[in-house]
Amino acid sequence: MLSSVPVLSWLPRYSLRDNAIGDLISGISVGIMHLPQGMAYALLAAVPPVFGLYSSFYPILIYFIFGSSKHISVGTYAVMSVMIGGVTERLAPDSNFMMYVNATNQSMVDVLARDTERVKVAAAVTFLSGLFQMLLGLVQFGFVVTYLSEPLVRGYTTGAAIHVIVSQLKYTFGISPKRHSGPFALIFVKVCYLVPETNIGTLVVSLVSIIGLIMVKELNTYLGKKLPVPIPVELLGIIIATVISWQVNLEGKYGVEVVGEIPSGLQPPVMPTASLFGQVIGDAFALSVVGYGIAISLGRIFALKYGYKVDSNQELIALGLSNSIGGVFQCFAISCSMSRTMVQESTGGKTQVASALSAMVILVIMLWIGALFEELPKAVLAAIIYVNLHGMMKQFMDIPTLWKSNKVDMLVWVATLILTVLFNPDIGLAASIAFSMLTVNEIPGVVIFRSSATLYFANAEMYQDALAEKVRSQELLCTTQAYFDKLAKRLSCFAYILLCAYGEMLINHNYECLITSLTHSLSIHSSLLSLSLSLSLSVACVIENLESGGFFSEKVSKACLFSSIHDAVLHCQTDRATINKDDEVKHTNTHGHDTCTHTQTHSHYFTKTNRYFQTFGFVGFRCWLLAALF
Repeated sequence: MLSSVPVLSWLPRYSLRDNAIGDLISGISVGIMHLPQGMAYALLAAVPPVFGLYSSFYPILIYFIFGSSKHISVGTYAVMSVMIGGVTERLAPDSNFMMYVNATNQSMVDVLARDTERVKVAAAVTFLSGLFQMLLGLVQFGFVVTYLSEPLVRGYTTGAAIHVIVSQLKYTFGISPKRHSGPFALIFVKVCYLVPETNIGTLVVSLVSIIGLIMVKELNTYLGKKLPVPIPVELLGIIIATVISWQVNLEGKYGVEVVGEIPSGLQPPVMPTASLFGQVIGDAFALSVVGYGIAISLGRIFALKYGYKVDSNQELIALGLSNSIGGVFQCFAISCSMSRTMVQESTGGKTQVASALSAMVILVIMLWIGALFEELPKAVLAAIIYVNLHGMMKQFMDIPTLWKSNKVDMLVWVATLILTVLFNPDIGLAASIAFSMLTVNEIPGVVIFRSSATLYFANAEMYQDALAEKVRSQELLCTTQAYFDKLAKRLSCFAYILLCAYGEMLINHNYECLITSLTHSLSIHSSLLSLSLSLSLSVACVIENLESGGFFSEKVSKACLFSSIHDAVLHCQTDRATINKDDEVKHTNTHGHDTCTHTQTHSHYFTKTNRYFQTFGFVGFRCWLLAALF
């Protein structure tokens, strides 16, 4: 029960003295961010802005109860919103809601009917994606995120960011291009042809908003250490823009499109339209995988940083409940936002109480303040989206970095970007995963164990458990004589265990063991790394720390260090080839040995192998803990 509803385990032990102040400040700060981001990302989802506020309220409360991460901030997210927008505009295009106006002898879009239908589509795909996530969580399918490598995720989010930017150009220029959906949709966006029809007032509002937002964000960066909390630039921006729009009457005098009516109060529950499920099932599954992948990636980063565990299957269930229940309240799909999560963590948030408090801020806005933003220009919301995407666009700098470190990863990154841009986020994700799988193959005789965070006292035990879990299947095979042949075959297949993390320096330990009934030696290389290097820390400094900590010995010398994973793998392959060649010679020399000798060798092997796998310790120096497998 406690594992299924995590709030029941940690809330009774909540410390007001240690956590209350930080969570309060963090909750208010993140709640202020939810307002502009929720309204802006609603435009990406092609639904009225108020539904962005609903999506920043209901799902957060659900995640507060069922989520296992203490630090991530769930809610509206640009990538998820643009995927929703692709579905809503495909199933409810403007052309389906044209009405004839007798007075002007022209046709125009019935905005109310169109928005109502789009909200139904968004709620249906969100509800179905939540069901997919819950189903995957119940069948313990959390490992699916393994297939979303870092280059794939970063290339995918960059491609999705391009979709986001293109979708917002109409609000920046004040034009109405005809949108297309499906593969090659971006090619059909006729923005360039409509540039001469640009609304100058809208363009000026957009440029001023973008410049102002960038300047204040740079000021936040410059004064980051001096400010207790970042300047809420998005909130200040929409307040100033709303006041100016109301005073100057930008909509009436200059034709600047504004948000329009924002109803007060909460949204009553409405069951999603089941007839739409068949049309959105593929989009719903893509949303469930993307949303989970982003949330679990951020959740694990902060879990490793603060020394606690995030249950991947519980996260699937929590996100699934957030989306499915949110769909009943006509929300659109949510995930975790990096910008809000960073603010929540940096302002002192230590638990999901901060998220619950941010939801209370949104509740106050929906009940009493929301109507004040009806004169807010949509161009300002588009500007907020552009500025918040600068982090994703900076990911283009991954290309030269990956070119130097791993050209296959660079190929995956570039291919994912191209496929996502050409085939839309949903189809692009499937195509990108398929392509990345083609680039992966298992190196015979080598297992690589990777830790993506600094190993220190708070997470050392988790690191040890994870490593022990990887080798326990081999240990269990040692229990009976009957499985000896299977064990020998398995150990010969995985003779080299490379454990590594960020920093690209590997440590190679050599151990002697008997693999078959023939007496010979085989090196088991346990390359363990527990150092996470910053840009200013050179390899020479790391070696000095290892020396001062007394890490090196006769068996573990400086010759055991590798500058990269690639070098270590090449060494293992070369060493393995040499050993196999020696084995052939030894096999020829010992072919006529007595069967009794074989039995004694078997017994000796089991004794020694059990000692290798049962002994699992740590060598410590200073605050660093380095694992060694014996």
